[in-house]
Amino acid sequence: MKALIKSFYYAFRGIITAVVRERNMRIHTVCMIYMYFFLFAFDFFKITATQLAIIFLANGLVIGGELINTAVERAVDLYGSEHTQNGKIAKDCAAGAVLVFAIFSVLCGIAIMWQPEAFSKLLAFFADKLWADALFVLSVVIFTVFIFFGFGKKENK
Repeated sequence: MKALIKSFYYAFRGIITAVVRERNMRIHTVCMIYMYFFLFAFDFFKITATQLAIIFLANGLVIGGELINTAVERAVDLYGSEHTQNGKIAKDCAAGAVLVFAIFSVLCGIAIMWQPEAFSKLLAFFADKLWADALFVLSVVIFTVFIFFGFGKKENK
C-alpha cells in the first residue's frame, strides 16, 4: 500500500512541477480554470453528462500531452547538450502532439459550448455588475502574471 501511495505522490509532484516550470502548462491550466468557472458558476450553459465527459476527456488529453511533452524534452536534454536531428524531431513531434490535442480540445469546446443565448446571458450578468467586471479584470491580470512568471522559480533545464 505504501508503494501505491508513493506512486500517487510522485505523479502529483510531476503535475505540480510541470505547472511551476512550464509556461504552456500554465496557459492550459488557466484556460481550463476560466472554462470550468464559467461553465459551473453560472447556469447559462446547458450541457449533457456526455458533453461534459467529452470536455473532461479533451482537457485530460491536453494536460496529459503537455506532461508527456515535458518528459520528452527533459529526457532529450538529459541525453546531451548538443543539438541533434533526432532530439529536435523528438521535441518537435511531442510539441506537435500537444498542439493537435489543444486544437481539437478547443474545437470540442466550441461544438459543445457554442450557445449564443448563454453568452448573451453571461454578458448581461457582467453588464449589470461593476464589481464582477472588476474581479474579472483583476483575475486576468493575476493569471497573466502567473502564466508568464509562474511562481517566480527559474527554469532549470
